[in-house]
Amino acid sequence: MDFDPKEVRYIKLGPSGAWARDAFAAGTLPFMYREIDHTPCMAGDWDAVRNQFLTQGRTAGTASDAVREVRDYYDLGVDCLWITFADGHLWWAFAAPGVEWLGDRGEHLPARQRRVIGEWRRTALDGTPLTVRSLSSALTRTAAYRKTICAVEQQAYLLRRIRGETDPLAEEAGALQAQLCQTAATIVRDLDWRDFEILVDLIFTRAGWRRQSALGQGEVDVDLLLDHPTTGELAWVQIKTGTKQAELTDYVKRFEADGSCEHFFFVCHGGKGALRLPEERPRYHLWLADEVAARAIEAGLLDWLIARRA
Repeated sequence: MDFDPKEVRYIKLGPSGAWARDAFAAGTLPFMYREIDHTPCMAGDWDAVRNQFLTQGRTAGTASDAVREVRDYYDLGVDCLWITFADGHLWWAFAAPGVEWLGDRGEHLPARQRRVIGEWRRTALDGTPLTVRSLSSALTRTAAYRKTICAVEQQAYLLRRIRGETDPLAEEAGALQAQLCQTAATIVRDLDWRDFEILVDLIFTRAGWRRQSALGQGEVDVDLLLDHPTTGELAWVQIKTGTKQAELTDYVKRFEADGSCEHFFFVCHGGKGALRLPEERPRYHLWLADEVAARAIEAGLLDWLIARRA
């Protein structure tokens, strides 16, 4: 799909975004300035519009800013991409030409509107949600703009995200990260069982879990019994350097018979054949070497791993 807007504008849909949901549902681009006549705007008589703002007591500077917003709203064509932020997402649309005058309906309702082409969307072209938390703050800070319409500084980044394109530098970093995880997993597989148990213990400790038993000296059926101080949850951890499905199944049964903990972790760096947990058990966790390596890197334990090979 060809997606190359000529212009990009952010628009605030009402005070604090109060009109956003109605606009999304109706497929409109609402706008205020109810005190400004519709006729000179349609005629493109921006000097007359400016004089209206000055007559209302605005300074020359604020009048110029207001005229710019009104002019953008009326003049920007179907090749202008409009964006806004609402409900934790970035929304975007293109607007059809022509402004509909709704009249002065009070300060809480828009005085004019344009129809959007198609509908407002909150996903990239490939369907990926454009959540605010997944976007750079360099873009999302645009929502703090105090007036109504402004240009978007991060236009290249915005268009790349909507197109679903990956930044070349991010691709390079991702490839390096994948290679790092692969190398760390190789180190994990070569660890002595004592070092492997220590590594697993360190990963849980750095994630906020606390041991209720000494490593390798807990209950008969469990290597680590953990609790999390912020949630009060208990975790049952079994650590193996080599295993097979029958052993995993046996420990699942022991965990379920115990019934005292919310989480079951079975951690190993090697096994004979494929290993599987029971389906629909969201609090059952199987960590093989790749997962252990990724968790170790997240926990800042890469130096610890490297030291075991030095």
